[in-house]
Amino acid sequence: MNESALDSEIKTGEIIEAEIFEDCRKSKMAKLEIDLGEEKVNSAAQLLYNHEIDELEGTQVLCATGLGTINIAGFTSEVLTLGVPGDDGNPVLVRPEEDVPLGNLLY
Repeated sequence: MNESALDSEIKTGEIIEAEIFEDCRKSKMAKLEIDLGEEKVNSAAQLLYNHEIDELEGTQVLCATGLGTINIAGFTSEVLTLGVPGDDGNPVLVRPEEDVPLGNLLY
């Protein structure tokens, strides 16, 4: 197992800002700012097939951290916002059933 895999964790976060990622070549992408409790991070996620942009703010999500960063059309994505394929094959957010403290680890 590589060292970066040992540093990765799944944490709870809350989307505090969401906007349509118009500069990205992939369709239905969103730029997200996510509060992980002790830090705020950015994430690019292809969520707009199954989620409305104006409904994302305030949503708790699960994020994979410690995977490194990726630059997408000038936007630095620092965490992977987790989703699973819906009936249409496009991402549906994985989120806690009820509000939990931000930054908590999945176990």
